Amino acid sequence: MEPLYQQTHKQVHEIQSRMGRLETADKQSVQIENEIQASIDQIFSRLERLEILSSKEPPNKRQNAKLRVDQLKYDVQHLQTALRNFQHRRHAREQQERQREELLSRTFTTNGTQKKILDIANMLGLSNTVMRLIEKRAFQDKYFMIGGMLLTCVVMFLVVQYLT
Repeated sequence: MEPLYQQTHKQVHEIQSRMGRLETADKQSVQIENEIQASIDQIFSRLERLEILSSKEPPNKRQNAKLRVDQLKYDVQHLQTALRNFQHRRHAREQQERQREELLSRTFTTNGTQKKILDIANMLGLSNTVMRLIEKRAFQDKYFMIGGMLLTCVVMFLVVQYLT
Protein backbone atom coordinates (compact mmCIF):
# COMPACT_ATOMS: atom_id res chain seq x y z
CA MET A 1 0.00 0.00 0.00
CA GLU A 2 2.80 2.43 0.87
CA PRO A 3 4.35 2.71 -2.64
CA LEU A 4 0.94 3.32 -4.21
CA TYR A 5 0.14 5.92 -1.56
CA GLN A 6 3.47 7.71 -2.16
CA GLN A 7 2.91 7.75 -5.95
CA THR A 8 -0.59 9.11 -5.52
CA HIS A 9 0.55 11.74 -3.04
CA LYS A 10 3.32 12.82 -5.41
CA GLN A 11 0.85 13.03 -8.30
CA VAL A 12 -1.48 15.24 -6.19
CA HIS A 13 1.41 17.66 -5.61
CA GLU A 14 2.22 17.66 -9.33
CA ILE A 15 -1.39 18.56 -10.11
CA GLN A 16 -1.26 21.38 -7.57
CA SER A 17 1.79 22.84 -9.32
CA ARG A 18 0.08 22.47 -12.72
CA MET A 19 -2.96 24.30 -11.36
CA GLY A 20 -0.64 27.20 -10.50
CA ARG A 21 0.70 27.23 -14.07
CA LEU A 22 -2.82 27.00 -15.42
CA GLU A 23 -3.62 30.49 -14.14
CA THR A 24 -0.79 32.01 -16.20
CA ALA A 25 -1.15 29.93 -19.38
CA ASP A 26 -3.57 31.51 -21.86
CA LYS A 27 -3.27 29.63 -25.13
CA GLN A 28 -2.47 26.21 -23.71
CA SER A 29 -4.99 26.31 -20.86
CA VAL A 30 -7.42 23.84 -22.47
CA GLN A 31 -4.63 21.33 -23.06
CA ILE A 32 -3.37 21.72 -19.49
CA GLU A 33 -6.95 21.41 -18.19
CA ASN A 34 -7.37 18.13 -20.07
CA GLU A 35 -4.08 16.81 -18.68
CA ILE A 36 -5.08 17.78 -15.15
CA GLN A 37 -8.50 16.14 -15.55
CA ALA A 38 -6.91 12.93 -16.83
CA SER A 39 -4.53 12.92 -13.85
CA ILE A 40 -7.41 13.51 -11.43
CA ASP A 41 -9.35 10.61 -12.95
CA GLN A 42 -6.27 8.40 -12.61
CA ILE A 43 -5.88 9.43 -8.97
CA PHE A 44 -9.52 8.58 -8.25
CA SER A 45 -8.96 5.07 -9.58
CA ARG A 46 -5.82 4.78 -7.43
CA LEU A 47 -7.80 5.98 -4.41
CA GLU A 48 -10.32 3.20 -4.91
CA ARG A 49 -7.47 0.70 -4.94
CA LEU A 50 -5.95 2.37 -1.84
CA GLU A 51 -9.28 2.10 0.01
CA ILE A 52 -9.36 -1.62 -0.68
CA LEU A 53 -5.76 -2.00 0.44
CA SER A 54 -6.31 0.09 3.58
CA SER A 55 -9.17 -2.19 4.64
CA LYS A 56 -6.76 -5.14 4.37
CA GLU A 57 -4.18 -3.53 6.66
CA PRO A 58 -3.63 -4.98 10.14
CA PRO A 59 -6.12 -3.57 12.69
CA ASN A 60 -3.51 -1.43 14.45
CA LYS A 61 -2.56 0.34 11.17
CA ARG A 62 -5.98 0.32 9.50
CA GLN A 63 -7.35 3.54 11.03
CA ASN A 64 -4.22 5.52 10.17
CA ALA A 65 -4.21 4.14 6.60
CA LYS A 66 -7.88 5.04 6.09
CA LEU A 67 -7.24 8.52 7.47
CA ARG A 68 -4.39 9.08 5.02
CA VAL A 69 -6.52 7.84 2.10
CA ASP A 70 -9.42 10.07 3.17
CA GLN A 71 -7.06 13.07 3.32
CA LEU A 72 -5.84 12.32 -0.20
CA LYS A 73 -9.42 11.96 -1.38
CA TYR A 74 -10.29 15.35 0.15
CA ASP A 75 -7.28 16.96 -1.54
CA VAL A 76 -8.23 15.51 -4.93
CA GLN A 77 -11.85 16.64 -4.57
CA HIS A 78 -10.57 20.12 -3.75
CA LEU A 79 -8.40 20.07 -6.89
CA GLN A 80 -11.39 18.88 -8.94
CA THR A 81 -13.48 21.77 -7.65
CA ALA A 82 -10.69 24.27 -8.35
CA LEU A 83 -10.40 22.96 -11.90
CA ARG A 84 -14.15 23.28 -12.45
CA ASN A 85 -14.07 26.84 -11.11
CA PHE A 86 -11.21 27.72 -13.45
CA GLN A 87 -13.06 26.21 -16.41
CA HIS A 88 -16.16 28.19 -15.49
CA ARG A 89 -14.16 31.44 -15.27
CA ARG A 90 -12.45 30.70 -18.60
CA HIS A 91 -15.78 29.99 -20.26
CA ALA A 92 -17.29 33.20 -18.87
CA ARG A 93 -14.24 35.19 -20.01
CA GLU A 94 -14.46 33.71 -23.52
CA GLN A 95 -18.17 34.50 -23.68
CA GLN A 96 -17.50 38.10 -22.60
CA GLU A 97 -14.82 38.43 -25.26
CA ARG A 98 -17.21 37.12 -27.93
CA GLN A 99 -19.91 39.55 -26.82
CA ARG A 100 -17.40 42.41 -26.78
CA GLU A 101 -16.23 41.58 -30.31
CA GLU A 102 -19.84 41.37 -31.46
CA LEU A 103 -20.59 44.79 -29.99
CA LEU A 104 -17.45 46.30 -31.46
CA SER A 105 -18.29 44.93 -34.90
CA ARG A 106 -21.62 46.75 -34.91
CA THR A 107 -21.68 50.22 -36.37
CA PHE A 108 -23.47 52.79 -34.28
CA THR A 109 -23.22 55.63 -36.76
CA THR A 110 -26.26 57.54 -37.92
CA ASN A 111 -24.90 57.85 -41.44
CA GLY A 112 -26.70 54.73 -42.58
CA THR A 113 -29.94 55.84 -40.94
CA GLN A 114 -29.60 59.35 -42.33
CA LYS A 115 -29.06 57.98 -45.83
CA LYS A 116 -32.17 55.82 -45.53
CA ILE A 117 -34.21 58.82 -44.41
CA LEU A 118 -32.92 60.85 -47.35
CA ASP A 119 -33.80 58.05 -49.77
CA ILE A 120 -37.32 57.80 -48.34
CA ALA A 121 -37.75 61.58 -48.48
CA ASN A 122 -36.63 61.62 -52.12
CA MET A 123 -39.12 58.88 -52.88
CA LEU A 124 -41.85 61.01 -51.28
CA GLY A 125 -40.86 63.91 -53.50
CA LEU A 126 -39.47 66.33 -50.92
CA SER A 127 -37.30 69.01 -52.45
CA ASN A 128 -33.61 69.45 -51.70
CA THR A 129 -34.37 72.73 -49.93
CA VAL A 130 -36.72 71.01 -47.50
CA MET A 131 -34.13 68.27 -47.00
CA ARG A 132 -31.45 70.85 -46.12
CA LEU A 133 -33.83 72.54 -43.67
CA ILE A 134 -34.46 69.20 -41.98
CA GLU A 135 -30.73 68.51 -41.72
CA LYS A 136 -30.11 72.03 -40.34
CA ARG A 137 -32.88 71.53 -37.77
CA ALA A 138 -31.41 68.17 -36.70
CA PHE A 139 -28.03 69.86 -36.24
CA GLN A 140 -29.60 72.63 -34.13
CA ASP A 141 -31.60 70.12 -32.10
CA LYS A 142 -28.37 68.40 -31.13
CA TYR A 143 -27.07 71.62 -29.56
CA PHE A 144 -30.38 72.17 -27.74
CA MET A 145 -30.15 68.64 -26.36
CA ILE A 146 -26.56 69.13 -25.14
CA GLY A 147 -27.46 72.48 -23.61
CA GLY A 148 -30.47 70.96 -21.85
CA MET A 149 -28.32 68.16 -20.48
CA LEU A 150 -25.77 70.64 -19.15
CA LEU A 151 -28.48 72.83 -17.63
CA THR A 152 -30.03 69.78 -15.94
CA CYS A 153 -26.63 68.79 -14.51
CA VAL A 154 -26.07 72.32 -13.16
CA VAL A 155 -29.53 72.38 -11.56
CA MET A 156 -28.97 68.96 -9.99
CA PHE A 157 -25.59 70.11 -8.66
CA LEU A 158 -27.11 73.26 -7.16
CA VAL A 159 -29.94 71.26 -5.56
CA VAL A 160 -27.46 68.83 -4.01
CA GLN A 161 -25.31 71.72 -2.75
CA TYR A 162 -28.32 73.52 -1.32
CA LEU A 163 -29.80 70.45 0.39
CA THR A 164 -26.57 69.21 1.98
